[in-house]
Amino acid sequence: MTITTSAVAPVPFQVEVTGSAPVRTVLVTGEVDTVTAPALRAALESVAGEGTSTEVVVDLCRVTFLDSAGLCALAAAARVADDAGAGIRVRCATRGVVRVLQLTGLWESLNAELVGS
Repeated sequence: MTITTSAVAPVPFQVEVTGSAPVRTVLVTGEVDTVTAPALRAALESVAGEGTSTEVVVDLCRVTFLDSAGLCALAAAARVADDAGAGIRVRCATRGVVRVLQLTGLWESLNAELVGS
């Protein structure tokens, strides 16, 4: 008997900042874990704390995995944005990301919204 599996290559982690004040968007792709969360946190805190934006949109629609390190990065960015007088809003489309945000209570505090179906 032969068992064949097809492994899907992981999506590379990437953070891209788009837009200009007053609304900046941070597009995140791939897995957000203990290895990649520091880069996400640095990008988010930089945008959130710059003082020229009134809203920071964090687009997690292409995130395939989100662990506690990623949650900490999002929560820290929300604090920095609040201190700078900006709001933060998270967009997500994958069930795994939505569920972890809901279970931790960050869904409401990050003004998260479900995008797509």
